[in-house]
Amino acid sequence: QVQLVESGGGLVQFGGSLRLSCAASGSILKISAMSWYRQAPGKERELVAVIKRDGSTNYTDSVKGRFSISRDNAQNAVFLQMNRLKTEDTAVYYCNADVLSFAIIDRWLDVWGQGTLVSVSS
Repeated sequence: QVQLVESGGGLVQFGGSLRLSCAASGSILKISAMSWYRQAPGKERELVAVIKRDGSTNYTDSVKGRFSISRDNAQNAVFLQMNRLKTEDTAVYYCNADVLSFAIIDRWLDVWGQGTLVSVSS
């Protein structure tokens, strides 16, 4: 099996910064895209940022200029640097990856982490 484990969430003041980390482990052959999603109470889960294996990135408009996604392919890890945080950023943040596994090689797996809570105080 393949697992993603997030860390780095917590409580932060308005305007503060936080760095989220996510590491993949298990029978991994290859990971293509890695992403961060978030879900606020009463809201649908939304894509925050995505990074492809070549390092190209995309962000949702609401976080452009404030958030930065990066990855370390050697560690199968993805990071999200969040700066100038707003109360609207409060949500559970989920790591996501498209994984080709040694165990299941006939299709790509859509793997999710357990989520880490980011709370921005007003």
